[in-house]
Amino acid sequence: MDYKDLCMKVIDIAKDTGAFMRKEQENLSESKVEEKSINSLVSYVDKSAEKMIVDRLSTFLPEAGYIAEEGTSNKKGDKYNWIIDPLDGTTNYIHGLPTYAVSIALKENDKIVLGVVYEVGMDECFYACSENKAYLNGKEIFVKKNNNLKDSLIATGFPYYDFSRNKAFYNTLITLTQKTRGMRRLGTAATDLAYVACGRFDAFYEYGLSPWDVAAGAFIVEQAGGKVSDYSRKDKWLFGEEIIATSSAIFKDFSKIVVDEFSIEDNHDILL
Repeated sequence: MDYKDLCMKVIDIAKDTGAFMRKEQENLSESKVEEKSINSLVSYVDKSAEKMIVDRLSTFLPEAGYIAEEGTSNKKGDKYNWIIDPLDGTTNYIHGLPTYAVSIALKENDKIVLGVVYEVGMDECFYACSENKAYLNGKEIFVKKNNNLKDSLIATGFPYYDFSRNKAFYNTLITLTQKTRGMRRLGTAATDLAYVACGRFDAFYEYGLSPWDVAAGAFIVEQAGGKVSDYSRKDKWLFGEEIIATSSAIFKDFSKIVVDEFSIEDNHDILL
């Protein structure tokens, strides 16, 4: 498998999909928006974009299956599976905000080997592939080398449908606003992770996520020298619905805050 060549092809797909979404955003109305579940919105743009991606990817790797948000294809690959979020940040998109992204990753057996996040509004493409570095628009990127939590800028995502761990989440916000330079919430996990990879954010954490939200971005973070884990500091972040992604320098200090708070609440729930 020539991962680098394949990655370049995926970048073209992501950019073409982004151009389609950018054009459609100008004429999108609320009447064309559906609610899949509480606070989870979808439009014809999400569905059309995913079909565009799947159709083109199938010409490169016909044996591959798909784990895709809108369920355009239910095909399962024995070895290769694409993990796709055609429009990460749908709520931003629907409200006319510029921060939304295309996220495409390739899983070979149990390992992510390629990731592309195209942040449409900024026209920035973050990408990496196995046995290679991480890049932003052709320039190599690295996670932040800052060693101090107090000098860090942190990203997160607010719970929007799973409120079962709210107390732990808001406790982390209180602690982190006091111990860091501040918190940011962009509304797209793929972009948050890409920004960790290039050093704009020092860390990102969120729960209630799906594989397509994190697969590409987390892989890019790792290729840029960062660390990714679940809330137990283990590697079940892809399907575990929770993620911590940081520079290697602050992983220990940052993850301790998240792990401690969520452990308290999770254990409390078990006791109840």
